[in-house]
Amino acid sequence: MLTLDPSQPASGATVDIARLLALRFPARQLDIRRRRRALAQLSGGQRSNFRGRGIEFEEVRGYQPGDDIRAIDWRVTARTGAAHTKMFHEERERPVLLVVDQRSSMQFGSQHCFKIVLAAEIAALLAWSALTSNERVGGLLMRDVDHWEMRPRNSRRTVLAFLSALAETPAPPESVEGQENRFSALLRSVRRVARPGSSVFLISDFEGAEQDEAREELFQLARHVEITAIHCSDPLESELPPAGRYSVTDGHKRAELDTGMSGLSQRFAELYSERLEGHQQQLQRLGIPMLRASTTQAPLTLLRNIYGGAQTAAGPPSSVSSASTVKHGS
Repeated sequence: MLTLDPSQPASGATVDIARLLALRFPARQLDIRRRRRALAQLSGGQRSNFRGRGIEFEEVRGYQPGDDIRAIDWRVTARTGAAHTKMFHEERERPVLLVVDQRSSMQFGSQHCFKIVLAAEIAALLAWSALTSNERVGGLLMRDVDHWEMRPRNSRRTVLAFLSALAETPAPPESVEGQENRFSALLRSVRRVARPGSSVFLISDFEGAEQDEAREELFQLARHVEITAIHCSDPLESELPPAGRYSVTDGHKRAELDTGMSGLSQRFAELYSERLEGHQQQLQRLGIPMLRASTTQAPLTLLRNIYGGAQTAAGPPSSVSSASTVKHGS
């Protein structure tokens, strides 16, 4: 029997399907329907690029004073010689698409878990919360050599299939050359799968997001869907270990790193800070909020700070087991 304490960080180098299933119970502490307020809180005062396209086209009628000029149907207007406006009605539900990066750069961690495990548990919590809220849930996983996708459905079977895919071990790439360009391919796939008005959670370390092609894909995507970026990181990416000689590898080549070199640790930290700030600024310009996730932090704690309901503020998170039992914290 698996006993899971959701107040603790994720653990391990590989995704555990039993843990993803057990997260169903602590996910009840989350309500992703609160994402509107969450987006406003995270965007740092930046105006969202999202234009409320969580609506469906209904009809075209003659323009009336007070109508939004952005909704004018210019083709009908030109054809008839009179101004016409597109009318829409709100969707009862907004599809949720969980996009998880599982490339080689995510298979790294120095303390509690690999980033790929952190991302999987965040995605599982969001998936269970969306299902509880009766929302349609879909997923897209990007790997080094292929990808997996499932369009949003309001189905427990869909969530279970998504969790099973998360727990599969990604095939390693034959080489690391050109892998940074896979981020633009990821965004291109999202644009194909996500319908206008969808709520997209992009869970990644954003390796390759600074490439021009990726920037353009992100810009096009942000025009039609509501994006929440969740940046996954590990402490060793921002701070080198104590002075010494270390053997390092990218999975293909091995080298020796001397962290005792003068100024190396400071420069390493500066480069990481500049890169992270670049990602943040890029997203803010598009009105996309970025939530920072670390392998040292419990995924539930991270999400509860944004999507937690009022009932979760009274006490510590509960411990759950995969046998569907809940032990309330004292």
